[in-house]
Amino acid sequence: MYNIYFIESSQLNIFFNKLKKKYKVFSPTVKEPNFTKETDYSYKDLPKAEPLVFNPYRAVEPLKVFFTHTQDKAAEYFEQDKSIVDLAQTIIFGVKSCDIAGHKVQDFVFLEGVEVDSLYRVRRENTIFVSSDCTDFKEVCHCLAWEILPHPTVGFDLNLSPLSEGYLVEVGSQKGEDLIQQYKEYFVIAKDTQIAARKVKRENLIERLKRHLLPQHLVSRDIVQRLMKEGYNLDTWQQFMLTCVECGGCNFICDTCHCFLLADTKEGNINKRFKLWDACLYANYAKVAGGANPLKRRAQRIRFRFTKKFDFFVDNLSMSACCGCGRCIEVCPGKIDIREVLKDLAKKVDVKK
Repeated sequence: MYNIYFIESSQLNIFFNKLKKKYKVFSPTVKEPNFTKETDYSYKDLPKAEPLVFNPYRAVEPLKVFFTHTQDKAAEYFEQDKSIVDLAQTIIFGVKSCDIAGHKVQDFVFLEGVEVDSLYRVRRENTIFVSSDCTDFKEVCHCLAWEILPHPTVGFDLNLSPLSEGYLVEVGSQKGEDLIQQYKEYFVIAKDTQIAARKVKRENLIERLKRHLLPQHLVSRDIVQRLMKEGYNLDTWQQFMLTCVECGGCNFICDTCHCFLLADTKEGNINKRFKLWDACLYANYAKVAGGANPLKRRAQRIRFRFTKKFDFFVDNLSMSACCGCGRCIEVCPGKIDIREVLKDLAKKVDVKK
């Protein structure tokens, strides 16, 4: 077990700006322009004088953007030339519980398979997560439906919990403890009363979120795999396909989606290979060299997206590949709501038997 510290708000900003002198530091800022009623936050590498902004809920971007880029040189080039990637130590502030939960899928795919993606690995090893409790939520947030709390319990290096006079700083790893020790003049051991105050604030937020989700009658995480198996041939997929425009937005904004393709380009006499983000909603996603396409229809591709999340990963990682962040709901121009798809399946499958 690691310690829990306390830092005053003014000292946190000093600490934040000190880190910028030694590390590449990203933190959420208010995203402009904002076309919604809710405030959006976006990760930025801020100038040294900018104060830290505490984001009450997750940022617009998924956490995966720091580890797999839309276009990367293939890992084989990294093994030959380490200069193709910025190896600077990176600190990311404002990471939320849903992001950490969803990122387990990315780690599983790129670190725990038959092959390890060395480019992903080195970025992961050189990154420190300074997560923080959610103090509010967006309309689309539904982490509790997946039994993910709106405050991190594992997977962080440091976690910030706001109190009226400052922040509790919980250490979650040796990397986090080492960072504290580098700047120990800004931290004191937290008092029991401060830890108790954090508990109350967390419980109040959970109760608010429960009241928000209750009228939505969301599907239980315990039955989603069964819905995928028994709902495989239902008309739900055809129904929701009608508004899908195959933009791939839901794939790219999702913190658990990870599909990529390899593309070769010729530069002079040299062939170079790149790894590009791919999307299972694209018409050519499953097309093979001979022209066959087992996912030729949009309905099939939408179904594939759901079965991968709620069947494959339940079998292989003992968790659904959805963290309840709601990003896919916000980004979809066809207004396809992952919550509504699951509810429609539940209505048509006899889940009581």
